[in-house]
Order: sequence, then C-alpha cells, then structure tokens
Amino acid sequence: MRLLGYTYRKLSLWLLLLMAIWGALFYYTIIDEVVDETDDALANYAQIIINNALYDPSVLEKEGDLMSFYFFHPISVEQAKNHRNIYYDSFMYVESEDENEPVRVFRTAFMMPNGQYYELELMISTLERDDMVEAMLWYLVILFVLFLICTAIGTRLILGKVFLPLNKMVAWLQQLRPENVVTPLDNSTNIREFKVLNEAAMEMANRSHHIYNEQKQFIENASHELQTPLAIARGKLELLAENENLSEEQLRELDAVYSTLGRAVKLNKSLLLLSRIENGQYTETEEVSVDNLLDELLPDLMDIYEHKQLQLKRVQAELPFVVRCNPSLAHVLISNLLKNAILHNQDNGMLVVATTQTSLVISNSGDAPLDADKLFRRFAHSMKRKKESTGLG
Repeated sequence: MRLLGYTYRKLSLWLLLLMAIWGALFYYTIIDEVVDETDDALANYAQIIINNALYDPSVLEKEGDLMSFYFFHPISVEQAKNHRNIYYDSFMYVESEDENEPVRVFRTAFMMPNGQYYELELMISTLERDDMVEAMLWYLVILFVLFLICTAIGTRLILGKVFLPLNKMVAWLQQLRPENVVTPLDNSTNIREFKVLNEAAMEMANRSHHIYNEQKQFIENASHELQTPLAIARGKLELLAENENLSEEQLRELDAVYSTLGRAVKLNKSLLLLSRIENGQYTETEEVSVDNLLDELLPDLMDIYEHKQLQLKRVQAELPFVVRCNPSLAHVLISNLLKNAILHNQDNGMLVVATTQTSLVISNSGDAPLDADKLFRRFAHSMKRKKESTGLG
C-alpha cells in the first residue's frame, strides 16, 4: 500500500470516528436543551395556572385546551409533605384525533386558601418538539455527510501535494542503477525533512556509483594482473616436473600445486568474465540456436567424460529453440550447464537434454537436488564439492 493511501485511510477513519462522536454529543446536547426548555415552559405555565386557581377556584374544574391539558387532584396533608416536583414523558389519548399523542408531564403540589392541598398534573403535547428533533436529526446527518465528503476531498488534495516531493524521489530512486551516472534530483520542496531526505538519497546514490566503479575496476585489474604470474608459475612447475632427479612423492606434490594453480586460473577467468559482463562489454546480440549449440558441444563433452559411462537422451522438438542474446555468453552458459550435469551425475547414470520451441531442460540421475538458496550465488559449492569446480552460478 502506498504511503499516501495509508495516511489518507488512517486520517479518514479518525475523522469519521471523531465526527460521529461529535455528532452524537451535539444531537444529545440539543435534545437535552430542548427538553430543558420544555420543562421550564411547563413550570412557568403551571405557576400561571396555580395563580389563576388561587384567584378563581372554578379553574379547578377545567382541563385545559387542545395543546395542553391539566388536572387537579386533591391530596392529603401527608401526601403534600412527601410530594416532589417531577417531569416525565408519557402518552395521552386525544379524542379528536382518536389516538394516543406524546406529551410532556409536570406534577407539582400547592395549597388552596381553604387549606386543601391539590396536585397539578400539567401536560403539553410534544408533537412539534418531536417534529423539530426529527428535522434537526436529518439536517445533522446531511451536514455530517457533506462535511465528511468535503474533508475527505480536501485531505486527499492536501496530502497529495504534501507527498509530491516524496513521490518524485521514489521515482528517481527506481531508475537508479549503480553502473549508470547519477542523474540530478530535481525535487525542490520547502519541507525540511524532504530536503534532508533528498540530500541523503543523492549522497547515497553517488557513493554507490563510486563504490561500484572502484569494485569493477579492482576486479578487472586484479584479474588481468594475475594472469601473467599464474601462467609463469604453471610454466615453471611444468619445467620442474621434467627434472629426472625428482622423486615420486615430490612429483605428486608438484601435481597438487599445479592443480591448485589451475583452479586459480579458472577462478581468475571467471572473475574477468563477470567483470566484462557487468561492464557491458557483451552488447552484441543475434539470433542464437540453442539446438545448434547443443549439437556442437554434446559430442565433445561426452567424449571427454566417457569414463563416466553416461547414457545420453536427446529430445528435440520440430521447431528449434532460438533466443536473441550474445553468442559468446550463450556458448559459455550452455557449456557450463552441460558440464555441471555431467560432472555431478552418477557413473552409468542418465543425462537428458530436451528442447522445445521456448525452453531447454537438462536433467541427470543425481542423488540429490540442487540447493535452491545457493543456485544463483556466485562460487557457491554443494556439499559434495568437486576439486576442479569453482562453484555454482
């Protein structure tokens, strides 16, 4: 996942949660305020009704109007002493509507001049309040959605602009190659962290290119310089081996030294070949027939390793396997694959070389598969190391 998408998703989830909590708190705060205003209106209206009843006792026989109802219930002195003002929501049957309507109820007690205590039960219809709350809820939801959309779009645009220098630097890093000259990083920004990152990336790229060139030059120079002393050493050993005064044991030691120098020569040639490949010296390519290379190499190799008594099975498709590559490298590759398959095969084993129009498969009757972790590692050896081998890869 890209950094911009990850940051945007995290911010969106946080904003969604924050706005949901804010919306819920806002909604319940408004509801509480509306209920509180309704209760204040009930208390004021109840006080007016009580004053009217004290002035005109006939009010005690009335029950209010369409939007508000009130009832007077005589209570005892003991009940009056324990009475508490209470507010609650309830329903009341309205005969004109023939249904129960929601009401807000207020109960309070008072004493008439004659000493009789009454409980006033005052009810106000909450239909208008509920309609207002429902409308407010819908407006709040619409406002929430619009605000979320605007915030999400704005956040996306802002984050896209903020991370633009980072995206440019990532694209620049992706096209870097150690063997190529480092191109300038045109990534101007006012963000301090990105400036430091640009400088560090540029310094790292230049250092990597410099180290690569030094390593490449060292391998090439070392391989070239080693060729002459190795050749001289092998020549002197050959001359020394012709000395008739040497004993058999001394000749065996000379042979061991000569073999060691032979492996050093092979290793030196391998390093030189790798250096030339990495330097891009094998740029010429042409259509190379893998089948023709196999037909050219297999007879000679089978003759050289005739002592292993291998059975060769050659499978070839009607159409030849042709690839476009450097012919010299193709020859080295096919030769190495065939020699490995022969050297690491069992005596009297089977060697199968099969080609199709798009593939080459070389298999033998070895007793163990190659280690996949070491297959493409330079100079890596299997457990059964061959003395004359410089390893896989």
